Formats: sequence, C-alpha cells, structure tokens
Amino acid sequence: MLSHSPAIFIADSPGLDFLNSIATPTDVPVDWIADGDGFLDWLAQARLVPADELDALKARAMPGELDKVADQARALREWFRGFVRKHMRRPLTAKAARELEPLNRLLERDEAFSQVVPRRADGGDRLHLQHMRRWRSPESLLLPIGEALAKFVCEEDFSDVKACEGHSCTLMFVDRTRGRGRRWCSMAICGNRAKQAAHRNRLKEKR
Repeated sequence: MLSHSPAIFIADSPGLDFLNSIATPTDVPVDWIADGDGFLDWLAQARLVPADELDALKARAMPGELDKVADQARALREWFRGFVRKHMRRPLTAKAARELEPLNRLLERDEAFSQVVPRRADGGDRLHLQHMRRWRSPESLLLPIGEALAKFVCEEDFSDVKACEGHSCTLMFVDRTRGRGRRWCSMAICGNRAKQAAHRNRLKEKR
C-alpha cells in the first residue's frame, strides 16, 4: 500500500528505522518507500538528507529515475532485514563481516568529505568540522542509509535487537530498557492491544 503519511520511528536506531519503513501497524501493510516520492518523503522525515538537496535531486531527476532508486532501497531493506533476523538476540561476531559484502559495495560509492565551517547553531563564534556529501545522482540517496546500516552493525549490541510481539506487527527495535524487558513497538499501539486482549480473555474465563 502506498502512503506518504508520517512514518514510524520507534526503533531507537536509524538503521532499524529503515527496516520499519514498511510495517503493519494497524493490520494493513504500509510501505513508506513504495515509490520515488515516498522515498524522498521518508528520507526527509528521517533527516538523513538535507531538504534542499532532496528538492534539487527531485528537480534534476529524469522520469522514473526516483522510482528506480526506491526499488533499490526496498531491495537493500529486505536484504538487511534477512541479515538482522538471522543474527538478532545474540552478539554479532566478526564472522558476520562475510555476509555484509552488499553493504560494503554500497559504501564504496560514497563521496563524503569534511569541511571546516562556522558553528552558529549554539550562538557561539567557533569553527567545527562538518560531515558533508556530494549528491550527484538520485542513487546517492542510498548512501546515508548505507552509513546508518553500517553504524548499526558496528555500534549496536545485536543481543538487544527485538521484533515487536504484537500480532501481525512487523516493527523492530533496539531494547534499551534497564531490564531489557521491552516487548512492544509502542505501549500506545501493540502494548495497549495486548492489554485489551488479555482483559477480554480474563472476562471469558470468568464466565
């Protein structure tokens, strides 16, 4: 199903939020990157690409070009979903590097660089090193996603990666709770449904 409605960001990790760009939050599958426009919208919501660069790439894109990049993003998403599901709930070891060749090939295409620029966001008058990237083509939109996936693999403990236990929910997240007892994508959605279902079951048992 196509949707340009607000995307879901509950994973506590940009890499997993990318996997959650397709989900079934209310029994109906929603794919936020089902087409080129949806892909641009999701990137903007995820704050992975500056808005002005998204506008410029959209203006330069040939007909159908952004849709093709969205196709590549979905293929990347499902490949990485398989990797995460295979390794989640236990520590990731160096042996997994052999499975990450598709990700490394994507990262090889990056044209990232750094520049010294004024830092004015904090009201000060200092310099800082800013990470930048050349956005030469629509395919470059895949690069910040690749970077987010690489950071997820290298920085997160896969023992804490979980899938929501909600019925038909496909969302995944990093469990950062103190006792690592998180079960739901959101207490307001799947957690509340589970409570309601448990309440109904208790009422049935009393009859």
